[in-house]
Amino acid sequence: MTTPRSLLDLPPLHAAATIDEWVRQAGLPRYRAEQLKPRLWKTPVGSWQEATELPQALRDRLDTELPLHRFETEVVQTSSDGTRKYLWKLPDGEKIESVLIPTATRRTLCISSQAGCALGCTFCATGLMGFRRNLHPWEIAGQVREVVLRNPDDMPTNIVFMGMGEPLLNWPAVDIALTILNSPEGFGIGARHITISTVGIVPGMLALAARPEQFRLAISLHSPHAEDRVGIMPIEKKYHLKDVIEAAGAFKKRITFEYVMIAGRNDRQKDLDGLIGLALRLGAHVNLLPLHPGGDPTLRPTSPADIRAFAAALREVGVEAVVRRSRGLDIDAACGQLHVKMARKERRVREEA
Repeated sequence: MTTPRSLLDLPPLHAAATIDEWVRQAGLPRYRAEQLKPRLWKTPVGSWQEATELPQALRDRLDTELPLHRFETEVVQTSSDGTRKYLWKLPDGEKIESVLIPTATRRTLCISSQAGCALGCTFCATGLMGFRRNLHPWEIAGQVREVVLRNPDDMPTNIVFMGMGEPLLNWPAVDIALTILNSPEGFGIGARHITISTVGIVPGMLALAARPEQFRLAISLHSPHAEDRVGIMPIEKKYHLKDVIEAAGAFKKRITFEYVMIAGRNDRQKDLDGLIGLALRLGAHVNLLPLHPGGDPTLRPTSPADIRAFAAALREVGVEAVVRRSRGLDIDAACGQLHVKMARKERRVREEA
């Protein structure tokens, strides 16, 4: 299924120009355009029928000629810690996930950039799905839109591209989505509050670095040694760690290393020493992450005590390190878990029918 071109697929200034031209050709007064523009992102509506400040005839025409694409809410789960996970159904039947993580000072939305993922990282449930397709810009930014449409008070303060898929393998769409998320005419989320996580897609890293905004970059590192990293992240075969680090060195903004701790695989003394060397070289912040269930069942998590000791050793030599608390474990909040769980359930139902 090919999704029709949508206003929501356009950068805000292009969408505004399209609206201006549509209003002009329709012979409508210019103020109508200014009524329409905020309804895309700033004060969004699910359909033009909800824009009750407009005449009914105009709403009907807009729904026909400039429809606002949406996707369905398949499942919403809320954790005991307040984390909320959404499974969205796209118009062609594909499904993606978003996770809203509230704290006392922020609301972080973890969004997807692809349906499925081709990279096969051993610790990640999304890899079990395989790659389905790239998302359109409206489907990426639309995850924010859908959350806000459900409850305006849930408007995210922070965005992390850490959901399903590799953002920098879908750079053309992610590039537009970043503009929608950041632009004052879009959602107006500050660039420093938007983080793009990558396994190390070098061309995409350089394209992101070339943008003038202060978007944050997080590198899924998971091992400081190429020979060990390739067993955790097969992408190492194409984009070698040394090239990823070199590209990161050209990045003018501070970067973060994401590091899922796996017992006996990346939590040894040699791993600590290698991570220290890379972090000090780049001035990188390190996020240490407990291993979530859902990926390779043979992997074992590093114990909480050993994770704390690993973090303390990093800090002792001047590397800023944080141990991230697992959120939403009771609702399958890790990337891809809910999709895989629901797919298995649907498959059992079909087999029993």
